[in-house]
Amino acid sequence: MTAAPLAGYTVGVTAARRADELSALLERKGATVLQGPAIRIVPLPDDAELLAATRAVVEEPVDVAVATTGIGFRGWVEAAEGWGLGARLLSRLSGARVLARGPKARGAVRAAGLVEAWSPEGESNAELLDHLLRSGVAGLRVAVQLHGEPLPDFTSALRAAGATVVEVPVYRWTGPSDPAPLERLLEAVLAGQVDALTFTSAPAASSVLRVADAMGRLPDLVSLLRDEVLVVGVGSITAGPLVDAGIPVVQPARARIGALARELTLELPARATRLRIAARDVELRGEAVVVDGEVRPVPPAPMAVLRVLAAARGRVVSRRELLAALPSGGEEHAVETAIGRLRSALGEPRMVATVVKRGYRLAMDPAGVAV
Repeated sequence: MTAAPLAGYTVGVTAARRADELSALLERKGATVLQGPAIRIVPLPDDAELLAATRAVVEEPVDVAVATTGIGFRGWVEAAEGWGLGARLLSRLSGARVLARGPKARGAVRAAGLVEAWSPEGESNAELLDHLLRSGVAGLRVAVQLHGEPLPDFTSALRAAGATVVEVPVYRWTGPSDPAPLERLLEAVLAGQVDALTFTSAPAASSVLRVADAMGRLPDLVSLLRDEVLVVGVGSITAGPLVDAGIPVVQPARARIGALARELTLELPARATRLRIAARDVELRGEAVVVDGEVRPVPPAPMAVLRVLAAARGRVVSRRELLAALPSGGEEHAVETAIGRLRSALGEPRMVATVVKRGYRLAMDPAGVAV
């Protein structure tokens, strides 16, 4: 019997767009998913800033147009069509040198009847900027399609090199219309009930940090994300606000939702503690153990006790030490109760041995570590 790779783990999803798609990918791998959308997308046709930028492009020729995201470029064209500016926009862009950041942006450019002049292999804004600066932009008018928030380093570098820059905010992010799901997700993270937290946009990462700060829990959250919770971001742009806060972020080789799910599926199980106990292979996961391939849920108090016993690697742990690990504390009989529930959850009472007048220990095999 082989357990699903994410069975027993709880994963938080902060995405707004495509949250259900990511959740489904993770659930198929066995994860329990908690959703807490960290942002809300402002509908394109209602965005006065996009209308103003579109008019600026159609009223005066641009030399270069930069498409940073597929959904953003498509949304720009669709919004322009809704305002009766679609044909004029495409006419202007057809006379410009169009750069596309990655395959999805290229696809959107081509779907609009345009042809990209260049696209970076690494799909990064840094490569786009380097290409533009090496090509020379002095005296050129450059339209930059943004992807949810400003790109100050990108646009300021172009302006410093002599370009006139038109920033095109194809969609904007605001805080979630209902912050309660995000707050519940963060409370679960802070309570130690979440094993991994996923991010698919930089605005969502920034929003999570802002909400935690408003809750008065930012230092606690950052500490957990640094040391205990696996943080996975879809790419380097998404990871930026978290990295700036000192939080390590695991990233897939390609900035794709599917790649993010695969990376998490590899990284989270790799962190599991594996032991050989009473001739059984045991793997400790977030809220379960896997015994000889069988997933066995473990309640919070017994799991807290098991983690202390596992860290001792077969040495005796006193009742006082185990009591200190219980989430709700209590008297020493609470330890006995937790041990009893742990033995039941493991399905093999002999795995946890009682050492009279001293405490408890795991019945570790001589090698100790499962292979």
